Amino acid sequence: MIVQSVNFELEAFPLLSEWNHTQADYPHVCIHQLFAAQAERTPEAVAVVCPQGQLTYQELNTRANQLAHYLQSLGVGAEVPVGICVERSGEMLVGLLGILKAGGAYVPLDPTYPLERLALMLEDAQVPVLLTQDILLGRLPNSWAQVISLDGDWQMIAQSPTDNPESDITGDNLAYIVYTSGSTGQPKGVEILHAGLVNLVTWHHRTYNITPADRATQIASPAFDAAVWEIWPYLTAGASLHIPDAQTRTSILLWQWLADVAITICFLPTPLAETLLLHPLPSDLKLRFLLTGGDRLHQLPQQFPFTLVNHYGPTENTVVTTSFVITDTTIDTPPIGRPIANTQVYILDSDLQPVAIGEPGELYISGIGLARGYRHLAELTAEKFIPHPFSQEKGMRLYKTGDQVRYLSDGNIEFIGRIDDQVKIRGFRIELGEIEAVLTQHSAIQQSVVIVREDIPGDRRLIAYVNQLPSALLSDLRSFLESKLPDYMIPDKFVCLDALPLTPNGKVDRRALPAPETTLLKTFTPPETPLELVIAEIWKEVLGTEQVGVNDNFFELGGHSLLAMQVLMEIYEMFGVDLQLSAFFENSTLTEFAGAIALSHHDPATLEKTAQLLLQLTELSEAEVEERMTLSQEVS
Repeated sequence: MIVQSVNFELEAFPLLSEWNHTQADYPHVCIHQLFAAQAERTPEAVAVVCPQGQLTYQELNTRANQLAHYLQSLGVGAEVPVGICVERSGEMLVGLLGILKAGGAYVPLDPTYPLERLALMLEDAQVPVLLTQDILLGRLPNSWAQVISLDGDWQMIAQSPTDNPESDITGDNLAYIVYTSGSTGQPKGVEILHAGLVNLVTWHHRTYNITPADRATQIASPAFDAAVWEIWPYLTAGASLHIPDAQTRTSILLWQWLADVAITICFLPTPLAETLLLHPLPSDLKLRFLLTGGDRLHQLPQQFPFTLVNHYGPTENTVVTTSFVITDTTIDTPPIGRPIANTQVYILDSDLQPVAIGEPGELYISGIGLARGYRHLAELTAEKFIPHPFSQEKGMRLYKTGDQVRYLSDGNIEFIGRIDDQVKIRGFRIELGEIEAVLTQHSAIQQSVVIVREDIPGDRRLIAYVNQLPSALLSDLRSFLESKLPDYMIPDKFVCLDALPLTPNGKVDRRALPAPETTLLKTFTPPETPLELVIAEIWKEVLGTEQVGVNDNFFELGGHSLLAMQVLMEIYEMFGVDLQLSAFFENSTLTEFAGAIALSHHDPATLEKTAQLLLQLTELSEAEVEERMTLSQEVS
């Protein structure tokens, strides 16, 4: 009876069928087989270029084959997870390919994560082998995995055969496991299959017409599924993959690097793309496509000489679910588009019934890209991956995203927000419950709740509310979290309350939580030097605060890495000083940051004169500013 009722509904809602006609052919092989075939076609073509050097397709294939044979000798094969914790480099690609060629599934780990988080991931994944580099050996937690250094142990690995190894894996086998935030306080592993990955790659090839002439970027951390999308579509099409250094990756220099390297297609997470698109573009940019995704995209300031494409997709559906080409940058919030090849989407109410066009509902996903589920979490898998009510094919499933969306009249989908406590902050997916669970591990915390506030439109902040604490303990609380969570999960501000506000039924009344104020009370010491005064003005504008003293900490004032990048861009444009993002973390007070700028400038005296001029310009009319700047340029 249920199936008949649903079929009747299908006739009433053509969007369920017409807008889901996404069937397309894709090769029924595995991703490393596509790469090996490409390496045979173009052995001398450049596969990867990074600060450490470059590798041709033949060199990359040969090294990956040697590693694969070595891993197979250690017992790696189908369904065997292998950890990989390396910096972005050619060795990273050798490691990823080697694991896949051996028949295993790779488990990417970010070397910047706290030791405790890495340990949780390794324990949950139960990897028998962990690939790394000599420089990272001291940053790894103790585990029962056999640790292999891709540089230090390479002489031993290189004794293995160079031919393509044999394995019996198919599209139904695991390709990789990516860990995302978990509401229980521990990250959860999403298991992705080869078939979904090959489908994504095939759709990407066709949609963006990828050829061996293309030059693509690899910018995302390998621990995020965006890196999957950055790597495999290009290494299976004969294109070259280019990896910028850390300084370029996190500064305004990225635009010019894209031009200098003649990059033709690039992915940037939504927050980073929005930040960079506010700045002038190089005139010699060769970019065909700028791809973005990971968070809600807002109105953009101008048209661009390339095609900008917005994407949406949870990790549970092999990176990308929908895409939308932006032709009008004046749209307040561009749609997330329509489903990609072999992917179906449904917008349903709480009874799993389709909603009308324009009505909000929850987004459900079906298709070849769905993950197998969550590693070692059968109950959560059954809760999120439910039987497909609109399919009579045995075993078909829907993934319950928790995202609230609606259909527009043209079939595109508009993202509205989340239904549950999961949030996206600066492109990172976060379960608020995980932060709360870690907070309660601190001996001084009896009660806590974490929410997202958006007091300034487009500026979403994590705010933690806890019981009353001495200011010294409040500072310690931030350090405590930094030892357990990635930096993007650290609350921007902490608010102490005598008691959390409750609803009549005894639950925390999140709407009654007060707006945060500065919680670390310090003696205010105003900036004095011209440079400090200029930096203070930049900080006030970026942070949306009324005053900044020389001892104020950027991050304790509510700053985060993306806002720090905005400050670094302003500093570069004003003074020509290019600082790495790491400089901000090492010099986070105003006076320390001013000192770092002075040390990096070739002439401190000129730096102060420039700062003095900038201060004077802020006090002049627009016409006077233009006159002064013209005179200054003539003198120069």
